Amino acid sequence: SNSSCLCCFCFFRYCFIVTLGYLIVCQITRVYVFDYGMYSADFTGPMMVITQKITSMAFEIHDGKTEGQLTPSQKYLAISRMPSLLEYLSYNCNFMGILAGPTCSYNDYMAFMEGTSYQRRHQENANGKENGKAKQPEPSPKRAVVSKLCTCAISLTTYLSLYRLLPVDHSIDEHFVSTTPFYLQVVYLYLAMLALRPKYYFVWTLADAINNAAGFGFNGYDADGSPRWDLISNLRILDIEFATSFKLFLDNWNIQTAQWLKRVCYERCPVNPTAATFLLSAMWHGVYPGYYLTFVTGIGMTMAARAVRHNIRPYFLVSDSHKRVYDVITWASTQVAICYTVVPFVLLAVGPSLKFYSSWYFCLHLLCLLVVLVLPVKSRRRQARAKEDAAQDEQRDHSSTDNNCNQKDKST
Repeated sequence: SNSSCLCCFCFFRYCFIVTLGYLIVCQITRVYVFDYGMYSADFTGPMMVITQKITSMAFEIHDGKTEGQLTPSQKYLAISRMPSLLEYLSYNCNFMGILAGPTCSYNDYMAFMEGTSYQRRHQENANGKENGKAKQPEPSPKRAVVSKLCTCAISLTTYLSLYRLLPVDHSIDEHFVSTTPFYLQVVYLYLAMLALRPKYYFVWTLADAINNAAGFGFNGYDADGSPRWDLISNLRILDIEFATSFKLFLDNWNIQTAQWLKRVCYERCPVNPTAATFLLSAMWHGVYPGYYLTFVTGIGMTMAARAVRHNIRPYFLVSDSHKRVYDVITWASTQVAICYTVVPFVLLAVGPSLKFYSSWYFCLHLLCLLVVLVLPVKSRRRQARAKEDAAQDEQRDHSSTDNNCNQKDKST
């Protein structure tokens, strides 16, 4: 009934609030009780992963019980049977992802545990036929694991070699700011962030390799028949470094966390889902003020990038040469915008973060505000609603036409 569905949704919403609240209490304890500015007592990393899993499972159970309209992904992830205590603990505390994740859906994890993950992917690739009517051996993750371990070694070597040479906090050094031309400050900031990112590449790729080595992460086959082991991959390095929009960068960075934010917040928040999603991301990451400065800035960057894409991009699609020029410009703009946005995330404190932004005269903040005010753009939810209304109107027109034809036939 509708009342039972409403009570069920309220229960899972309270589960989300309690879980996230407990994580925030743990983060406050770590930062302000143990050691501010240090990560020596960081026990919140596993808590962040478990928070994702608990809240994801809560909403997936809700989707399995609801009779309302669900998106295709929500239908795929919906849990139709209440998990047992052993299944619940195994999903949340398994050794493969307890320290660094990445998070995964309950259905994908249970398919792996029950040994049906390969069969399901084979069936999907065979257009629904019984395993393609040809038994395929279980694919080996050996090549994927070795490749990812090599990526880990390169990332770790690059980070250890460069991060001391190009520290991000040097960009707020008074002597550097006063004596260095602005364009060189921009170049330095880009190189400093470029030297910092391999740290995350190393951690997430290693976590992905650990899951693959256990046999978890198979995601079907490529067009050439080679197995894909990217079901729970957390990043795509080349797509990050060559992203031509703010959204493309975020879609390929910390992918599983982005999917979690989309499923539990963006698709379910009735008011301003973009701002709500960025705020939830800040709360989940921790209580350092720099996190909130970064994600609040990210809201403006996302809205401005969306406005530019909707209003300006069509003029560059007239030819391949114009499209290439647009891609080069947007790639450079995206890299600068990402570096500008992420500086407080690295500096953590309010003082150094505002010092950096003031040295840039808050130029990108003001530019984003100007773009959002000048260039109109509909939210994606409104666009989807408009498409649905147009489809319904078209359906009504067809039905009315059919009725008129039927009436004419009857009269004849």
